[in-house]
Amino acid sequence: MKGLIYKDIAIFFKSIDKKTALIAVGATVLLMVKTGVYAGLLASVMFALFIAIQDLNGFMSDERACWGKYQMALPVSAVSVVAGKYISVAGTLIFSLAGSILFNLIASLAHRSFSGAVWGASAAIAVIVPLLWTGIGLPLSYWFGFPSAQAMGLFAVFPMFYFVKYFEDGAGFSAMVDSVLSFAVLAGAAAAALFVISMGISMAGYSRRK
Repeated sequence: MKGLIYKDIAIFFKSIDKKTALIAVGATVLLMVKTGVYAGLLASVMFALFIAIQDLNGFMSDERACWGKYQMALPVSAVSVVAGKYISVAGTLIFSLAGSILFNLIASLAHRSFSGAVWGASAAIAVIVPLLWTGIGLPLSYWFGFPSAQAMGLFAVFPMFYFVKYFEDGAGFSAMVDSVLSFAVLAGAAAAALFVISMGISMAGYSRRK
């Protein structure tokens, strides 16, 4: 399984699309300029989305290379194959958290202001968003193919966009921080539970294909 995990993490980095990365960087810089002390929080949202999308894109590159057919011929169980992908996703959370810390550090230094609440909300989002995204996308991929997971991603972006716009235009980002922190533990537990259940559903889908 270690080899499979290493492969998936290596593909995660090698399959990064430069155009997508540039768009993400540009949007993140724009957010950080416009949102003041909450720049780290909004940048963390963008980066968490990028990590989640990149997780699925990396797995999709396996599909394009017809790796799945070769993989099914290997002497490894469905548990090892699918669990390896989920472990690699958990590994990429480290980069999501690291990005969140970096963005908040830059925002804190730039505005000479430190808010533990903003840092905490950012860290929660950095973990929860990729877990939810892949927890839904991977079972769709194993049961219905990766195009279905891509379609899910397109639909999922809009609620996230309107979630941010709601607080920007209405209650304000301070209310967003309070909302995230008040539900962080519950949402984190729900995302982790979904992730584990999702792995079982994906294993069933992989076994069916095999």
